[in-house]
Amino acid sequence: METRRLHLLLELSRLGSMRAVAEAAGTSTSTVSQQIAVLAKETGAALIEPHGRLVRLTPAGRRLAEHAEGILAAVEAAKLDLAPDAEPSGTLRTAGFATAIRAHLLPVVAELAATHPRVRLLVSEHEPAEALHLLAEDQTDLALVYDYDLAPAAFAPALHTTALWTAPWGLGVPAAGSDHAPPASAPEVLARFRERDFIVNSRGAADETVVRTLASMAGFTPRVTHRADSLDLVQGMITAGLGVGLLPAGTALLPGVRLLPLTAPDVTLRAYALARRGRLDWPPLALVTELLVRRAAERGDRPRGA
Repeated sequence: METRRLHLLLELSRLGSMRAVAEAAGTSTSTVSQQIAVLAKETGAALIEPHGRLVRLTPAGRRLAEHAEGILAAVEAAKLDLAPDAEPSGTLRTAGFATAIRAHLLPVVAELAATHPRVRLLVSEHEPAEALHLLAEDQTDLALVYDYDLAPAAFAPALHTTALWTAPWGLGVPAAGSDHAPPASAPEVLARFRERDFIVNSRGAADETVVRTLASMAGFTPRVTHRADSLDLVQGMITAGLGVGLLPAGTALLPGVRLLPLTAPDVTLRAYALARRGRLDWPPLALVTELLVRRAAERGDRPRGA
């Protein structure tokens, strides 16, 4: 059983089409099809089946792809052990929230193009719950997710978690009328806006949990009315008078928006890189995780607990 054929099968499980595998491998679609057909004969099992105008892996094909990942990672690790200068290669699927992609992952993509051109990243924007689902279903290799210290996430034991950075958040409010408010604790800040509508994330529950927790500490139930995923849209909704909502400290504010600090307790976003346990030995995954950790440190972002 040739590792080259296992690699093609693994790429098919990740990319989803013969054409995409052929483009990534620099070969023809017919060659990919032939090699997988040979692999099926070697294993004695049907590995692919028709799926509309495309193909998909059979249960046996998915199982062999799982074995292939470990086999190829072991082969790559052996190569690195014998030849430390060997270059990591492969297609790494990543899923993460927009801020992590924009500020951290895209610079890593540019760095890889210059330093490790044989490592290819597939990037998908997803909120944490979506990214974790993709990771559980083996539809992504690396998930960039976040939680808040006031709304901690419980990650599955089968996942390996790498802390990346932390960032303080505040409450975005209309600038008019909030310029001279005295310093106050986070619950007291929210209490000032108890008669306003609150804007929360449309694709996740973490920030709504933070809002409801702080409001509960202040003795009221927040009126959560509007939902938006884009932070730019949240600011637009604030300027339009639709309500108030959480925003990261240091973000560029639109005219008409003011950010009030939330302290005592602080509201802190915590970012992580997650992968399935046992896969961090795969060189492309280990490399990208290392680059993300390094970039967070170079930016001066605080690691969790700092």
